[in-house]
Amino acid sequence: MSESEPPDRLAQLGRRLDAARARRGDGQPAAGSGDPALQQGMAVGLRIGVEFVVTIALATALGWALDRWLGIGPWGMIVLFFLGIGAAMVSVYRAVAGIRVPVGYRRAETLDTGRQGAKDKWDEDEE
Repeated sequence: MSESEPPDRLAQLGRRLDAARARRGDGQPAAGSGDPALQQGMAVGLRIGVEFVVTIALATALGWALDRWLGIGPWGMIVLFFLGIGAAMVSVYRAVAGIRVPVGYRRAETLDTGRQGAKDKWDEDEE
């Protein structure tokens, strides 16, 4: 046998990992970091998941209550379950798309505030 010991593979791997971490720098946060963007993303994801589950559960519970009150069998629960799924999907879509305006209202940036006293297109003949 030779006098030199074989290289410790785990020590080499540790040195290579340390070098890779040093090259990466602070550009990418670690999983447990206090990065505000990471925390905000986790909060939005958690909110979307909770809204989805609660909407379906609430609609199903309301359908079950209607079935018990009206005595119509499972039909109220089945119908409201599927309506709950539809409402949950709309809620997820609105959260992901960033739509924060209630249905039927326009966003403030889409309103043209510079048109003071201007007539609409259909009022062009009334001058």
